[in-house]
Formats: sequence, C-alpha cells, structure tokens
Amino acid sequence: MHRLTLASAGFLTALAVPAFAADATVDVPMTAPGFDWTGYYAGLQGGYGWGQSDISGNDGGPFSVSPDVDGGFVGGHVAGLWQFDQAVIGAEADLNYSSVKGTADIGPGNTFGTDIKWFGSVNAKAGYAIDRVLVYGIGGVAFAGIETSQAAGPAFSETRTNVGWTLGAGVDYALTDKFVVGAQYRYYDFGSEHYDGSSGFVDRDQDVKLNTVGVNLSYKF
Repeated sequence: MHRLTLASAGFLTALAVPAFAADATVDVPMTAPGFDWTGYYAGLQGGYGWGQSDISGNDGGPFSVSPDVDGGFVGGHVAGLWQFDQAVIGAEADLNYSSVKGTADIGPGNTFGTDIKWFGSVNAKAGYAIDRVLVYGIGGVAFAGIETSQAAGPAFSETRTNVGWTLGAGVDYALTDKFVVGAQYRYYDFGSEHYDGSSGFVDRDQDVKLNTVGVNLSYKF
C-alpha cells in the first residue's frame, strides 16, 4: 500500500509539471516588436547650404573668380525602404527650391555672380536600424538649375541645368508609426557647365560645389 501511494504521488507530480510549465509560458508577458522601417514615405525638408563657384574664361587673357555661395532651401522628397533584420536599403528622390547664391568682384565695377535656383537628386540609401533610430548613408545623381551672371556696366545672365553627384549621411527617428523626423548632411558636386557669352560678355565655365545641412519630416504610408 505504501508503494502504491508513492507511485501515485509520482504520477500526479509528473502530470502537474508540464501543466504548470504551460501555465507559466502563457503568463509571461511578450516583448512588443520593434519599429519596421519597410514602407513608402513622402515629406518635406529644409535647411542651409554653403559652397563655392569657380568661374573661368578668357577675355584678352585667362581669368578666374570664385564667388562664395550660401543661403536657405526648402523642398520635398519621396522614398521607399526595405528592412532585413537591422539592415535597411532603399531609394529616395528630392527636389528643392533654393536661395543659395553669392557674388565676387574681379575688378572695380565688374561683379560675377552665381545663383543656385533649385537642386535635387535621385539616390540609393542604406542604413542600420536600432528600433526607432535609423543611421544611414545616401548618395546618387544630383542636378541643379544654376545661373551665372556678370555686371560690368551692362549686365549678363544665363541659367543652365547642371548634372553631377551627391553623397551624405543622416539619422532618422520614428516619432510614431507614421511620422519620422531626421537630420542630414549632404555634399554636392554639380560639375562644370559652359555658358555662352552675349553682348560683349565672353564665354565662361562655371564649376559649383555645395554643402547642405537640413532637417526633414516624413509620413510613412
């Protein structure tokens, strides 16, 4: 009889342990999943840009002048991102209205100017996600509408579309599941563009480089 009691107790204990373990598993709270960066985005950005324009030509002899340019910009962007574990890759395009411009004198009454009227880019984007924080690099093809001008008694100006490249880095933070804020640095090299002179103004080449810092607000669809 004593042996039967011990056997019964052991059997009941064996049955109770899995049941207790199952109950314990159910009662343990689950950790909420992290933010998923996969999705499509649209938003606005704005900031400040500075750089240099190198203008050169030949007017009875070679000449060169380098106006410093600076000013603000504002624009919009669209993007698509895909997350794999903590790696994030995607593409982004942006377009900005700009007031980045500057002038330099080559002599008394002879002023050269550069005005970046608008600029944009089409980029690849890759980063590392830490839940709601995304640290990334970005780069691609850049383009801009840039005016060259000269005032030497009469005035001359001409606007051309420059094509070059851009490279930068930034950090984004998901405020909610729909709204993302961020900050970004970009370097642009718009290359060299040839401008035809007119009315006594000689031809010239203009090479423009630009740095920008900005903030952005995006909506995730």
